[in-house]
Amino acid sequence: MTDVGSRLRAAILTMTDQRAPRTICPSDAARAVAPDNWRELMDTTRDLARELARSGDVVITQKGEVLDPDGEWRGPIRIRRADT
Repeated sequence: MTDVGSRLRAAILTMTDQRAPRTICPSDAARAVAPDNWRELMDTTRDLARELARSGDVVITQKGEVLDPDGEWRGPIRIRRADT
């Protein structure tokens, strides 16, 4: 994993922990890592959210419904800690 990937992963876990039981937007983590270039990190952030959901650390939701991390989905998502 790259340095940026490691920082994004840490940001997702830290932010979801701090905001639990509320959710975060993937852009929140991307902005925390690269405030000026966060848009470039959005695909990586979503991919990391999928990985974290597969491992049971987070849950990905869309319109309040839990998404399958291996499913095909698009559009706005939210991320929350799995234990909340």
